[in-house]
Amino acid sequence: MSTPRTRPPEADRRTLIADTAIDLVAAAGLRGLTHRAVDGAAGLPAGSTSYYFRTRTALIGACYARLAELDLGDVGDLSGFGEVGEVGDAVGGVGGVGGEGSPRPSLPLPPPPGPAPADREAAAAALAGLLHRWLTVGRARQLARFELSLEAARNPELEADFHRAGQGARARAAGILAALGARRPEEAAELLVAWTDGLLYDRLAGALARSRPAPDLPELTSITRRMLDAVLVEG
Repeated sequence: MSTPRTRPPEADRRTLIADTAIDLVAAAGLRGLTHRAVDGAAGLPAGSTSYYFRTRTALIGACYARLAELDLGDVGDLSGFGEVGEVGDAVGGVGGVGGEGSPRPSLPLPPPPGPAPADREAAAAALAGLLHRWLTVGRARQLARFELSLEAARNPELEADFHRAGQGARARAAGILAALGARRPEEAAELLVAWTDGLLYDRLAGALARSRPAPDLPELTSITRRMLDAVLVEG
């Protein structure tokens, strides 16, 4: 008598669908993202993706949420430089948006003692390691993120999901920068995120992306050290 196959938990199936959709976007762009394509690539019965995510907009929203979850996990690796979650919550998340979407003023924190050079150096090394991961083994995920971000700019229905997905990592960044001595961690985090996004885009999809040598950790550490020096002076 054969043992009946058990269905994977619903949460696992949703994650599988989102991960597969992200891989498809990275490989073929948004033109390759269809419910049928996700079913086939994920090895799921026909109609599974549309059962969980009825529309293409819902499927893209699931990609945003999954990308945010994965990026937040990666950024969490940097959280040894302070109680990042608590600081991030205290400043209301980068962008000054509170729990119900109501704006909060961006107020300067009291002047903290300057961070020890070793702390800043360790933070630069950790950030460089994160960027190196995203530019190498995490390359596909970052390509999908950029592709999907453009869709949010074109489709008002996706704006809220995309905005919400980006808040967690920014709050973590603000917490790290506050622990390193930033007086205005929200503003400093906005600069740092903009610079890191620009670096990632340039190295993955910029005009010289194919001809430039693969990034190495010493180069990235030099870049992140200068980034942190700049945002901590400004912030």
